Amino acid sequence: MRIRIYTDGACSGNPGPGGWGMVFNSDEKCDTFSGMDLATTNNQMELTAVIKALNHIEKNYDKKDEFELYSDSAYVISSINQSWITQWKLNNWRTKSGDKVKNQELWSRFDKVYSKLLANGYKVKFIKVKGHSGNTFNELVDTIARNEALNAKKCLEEEMIAT
Repeated sequence: MRIRIYTDGACSGNPGPGGWGMVFNSDEKCDTFSGMDLATTNNQMELTAVIKALNHIEKNYDKKDEFELYSDSAYVISSINQSWITQWKLNNWRTKSGDKVKNQELWSRFDKVYSKLLANGYKVKFIKVKGHSGNTFNELVDTIARNEALNAKKCLEEEMIAT
């Protein structure tokens, strides 16, 4: 079975309250998932969505399935397709210029679950999709992520009112 996964992250302010969304779409069904964080960045939410998707694959699908993971985040897609993450690990989590890799904790989590999937015979193809270009599922995860960011912002506002 071919499963198309769309992920996105959003932030209300950067940093600020944020949200992530993902859609798992196959010929049999379409499932959406989302979550929020009260203090985060857009890149952290983009990466969180992908980590959540990879974890969902591991827990709910068979390695015989075909996975295509779509994201409008060049940050995420290039980390795999251009082997950035491989180089970062070889350089002790440093970039080419010698700076520490931002969001290293998330990248380590990503690397752990992705490496485990690969070791267990799963195949995940990472595909860059242009954001806000009319792709139905990319637009859907964008809306989901933005709504979660707004919900996180409302939670913070309600917390401020209560104190």
